[in-house]
Amino acid sequence: MLFNFPLEYTIRRVQVIQDGLQLDGTHQLLVYTKDVNILGGSIHTIKENAEALVVASKEIGLEVNADKSKYMVMSREQNAGQSHSTKTDNSTSERVEEFKCLGTTLTNQNTIKVEIKSSLKSWNACYHTVQNLLFSSVLSKNLKIKIYRTIILPVVLYGCETWSLKLREKHKLRVFENRVLRRIFGPEREEIIGEWKKLHNEELSDLYSSPNIFG
Repeated sequence: MLFNFPLEYTIRRVQVIQDGLQLDGTHQLLVYTKDVNILGGSIHTIKENAEALVVASKEIGLEVNADKSKYMVMSREQNAGQSHSTKTDNSTSERVEEFKCLGTTLTNQNTIKVEIKSSLKSWNACYHTVQNLLFSSVLSKNLKIKIYRTIILPVVLYGCETWSLKLREKHKLRVFENRVLRRIFGPEREEIIGEWKKLHNEELSDLYSSPNIFG
């Protein structure tokens, strides 16, 4: 709270340049806890708003961490902004092609591919922490499904409200879910020939009575 109060005071003092860019009626300065995002339709706008933030912060003893300050140009043109740089308070910010904001990976091409890859990587780490429970013969299948839906699934779907999925990304997510479900339900024994077989996707859907990952 001691940090958030002066930061809030600083943000209210910053007079950002309104050059027409809006997100749901919110203009260029977005703040959550200690993270500040400055949006703008041009490099010039970003620089001036960043300088205004630095000046307002110094007035009450706060400092902008130059080492952690990055900037990204989002454009359909591959070389857009290559000749520009952002420099505030004698510090030059590094230009990046992607960065993580509040747990979500943003890219300069505004693609979801990197975000899906990051989510599945987080899923893999989460899955390995509970895989012994999914292997357990003591726990019921219903309890294993609850473990999947309450522990693993939220990790994968974090920030999914902003996703615009293509067929390739949807396929990756379905493969992920089917892999977990096969671990939960296990193989099926053929009564006639007495051999074990892996369940097909349709069979998994029938056994899994809950909505799938897109439901």
